Amino acid sequence: MDEKNREILKVLESDSRIGHADLGTMLNLSQNEIKKRISAMEKAGVIRKYTAIIDWKKTGEDAVTAVVEVKVSPESEFGYDRIADRIARFPEVKSLRLVTGSYDLQLLVTGKTMQEVSEFVSGQIASLESIRGTVTHIVMKTYKEFGCELQRSEGVERLPYSF
Repeated sequence: MDEKNREILKVLESDSRIGHADLGTMLNLSQNEIKKRISAMEKAGVIRKYTAIIDWKKTGEDAVTAVVEVKVSPESEFGYDRIADRIARFPEVKSLRLVTGSYDLQLLVTGKTMQEVSEFVSGQIASLESIRGTVTHIVMKTYKEFGCELQRSEGVERLPYSF
């Protein structure tokens, strides 16, 4: 991994739709060199996926997002990996991380309603054998997602403070 590849990754992370020609111009590389480098990073698993950040609220789709913290009893030979692999298979789980603190895993879960999210957490996650506890936080509003601002409070001023 050289500095040019790192620069390519930084640009792609902020705008994965940028064309090879534009990227080459920015980084002083040929279009073919950009294609070759990106292809190699895709094959090596450095670049895992290209995606869009969607403001689902603007589509009129009903959706609920929750951050779920999970306490786990790690397995002696596998630690957290086997339970994490099992949880990651659920389509409702959009991200899954091993974290420090009072809980071991942090999940980002989506569903159509709070009831659907609640039933998923209690029926599919909390009921797993090695799960010792969960805490679910419903996301009320998303202001920024992966570096992209979704909600801008233009023209909104702070309310005056008075006693």
